[in-house]
Amino acid sequence: MIAVNYLRRLLIAVLVAIATTVLLRAQSGSLSSTFTNWIDHSAIAYRSAPVSDPMSQLNQAMQRGQIQLNTDGASGYLQSLLEALHVPVESQIVVFARDSVQLARITMTNPRALFFNDSVAVGWVRGGFIEVASQDPQRGVIFYALEPGTVGPQLRRRDDCLSCHYSYSTAGVPGMLVRSYEQFGVDHTIPIDKRWGGWYVTGASGSIPHLGNTDVTQLALGHATTARLNWPSLDGKFDTAGYLSTHSDIVALMVFEHQMHLMNLLTRIGWEARVAEARRSNTAPRFEPPGTGDQPIAMEDAASEVVDYMLFAGEAPLGDEIRGSSGFRERFEQQGPFDRQGRSLRQFDLHRRLMRYPLSYMIYSPLFEGLPGAAKDAIYRRLWQVLSGSARSPLYGKLSLDDRRAIVEILKDTSSDLPPYFSQPIS
Repeated sequence: MIAVNYLRRLLIAVLVAIATTVLLRAQSGSLSSTFTNWIDHSAIAYRSAPVSDPMSQLNQAMQRGQIQLNTDGASGYLQSLLEALHVPVESQIVVFARDSVQLARITMTNPRALFFNDSVAVGWVRGGFIEVASQDPQRGVIFYALEPGTVGPQLRRRDDCLSCHYSYSTAGVPGMLVRSYEQFGVDHTIPIDKRWGGWYVTGASGSIPHLGNTDVTQLALGHATTARLNWPSLDGKFDTAGYLSTHSDIVALMVFEHQMHLMNLLTRIGWEARVAEARRSNTAPRFEPPGTGDQPIAMEDAASEVVDYMLFAGEAPLGDEIRGSSGFRERFEQQGPFDRQGRSLRQFDLHRRLMRYPLSYMIYSPLFEGLPGAAKDAIYRRLWQVLSGSARSPLYGKLSLDDRRAIVEILKDTSSDLPPYFSQPIS
């Protein structure tokens, strides 16, 4: 009955979100609260156009015989695949909520492990198959399944994943989802005490409560306790045979939540720009597929939303020190790039906020680099307005003058296509 009531509340929340979407689009031009059915638009062609995501590139290398995946024990091809995709084992986060295509296999004693980098997320369930969500810079996230075959691993594209991963919750593009108990979408704006219902969490949050490490049935009964906090590892919590790590690192979880929503926003602003350009240049077909006739959101409005998120505006504050458990923090910070003073957008704070210099490292990602010129130009213009101090708003109250100067200095040393106006004075 508890599970039924929970699903009923979740369904009502989804229906309310759908019912208000059209109004939200008209009032605010919001990317994250709207849905536009452009998946088959000629400017997007998600299902039919060639893709260039990391998994498709790996598949081509495998077909040419340049790379061979090897199987190893209960996890099969997982370790080999992560190495081929440059996804660190330290990024492992573990979820036992049953909201995956492999939900029949997922329990608290047989949870789903996820691994990620800037472009790829890999999922594995013991006794199941490997799932891959791989970001194409133009189309959105492409979904794959990697299953054992008689000769080698069999790779299949899985567009059926779009039944969940193409929705209002993914900003209206084929994208990523992060959920928690009674939270249909989680990002860095959600307070820590509302996060990680249905997830394992290792590391330390100090005195900050969260919903991790507790059966969702017990959460529904209000039986969460402090005994679930500050676990150093998953040892002794369930049989971890076959898992590549005994951690579900709290820092990795926080980075994952930030990144997944930003990937969706960047994909969506790219879609908006591509459709708008096709209509301006008359390259769009005279008769577009049914449901694709929505008008693009003004690029300035779209860029403002993206920039606000990239600058962590509205980020939920931390009330204590966050400490990871797997070495993810150290591995992540080592990636750089670094400016001449040794600073990087990948360096963490983890006392007041997630990042020491609050501009997303995803500005270096292939997804950002592959944005249409109109989208990237609008993002840079809005970013400069905020960082230069010309855009004054309480929304940016936590962004100090020192923060803004440091971010600009880092960008000037590390970004290859930064507009010249970033050299102007900052006030």
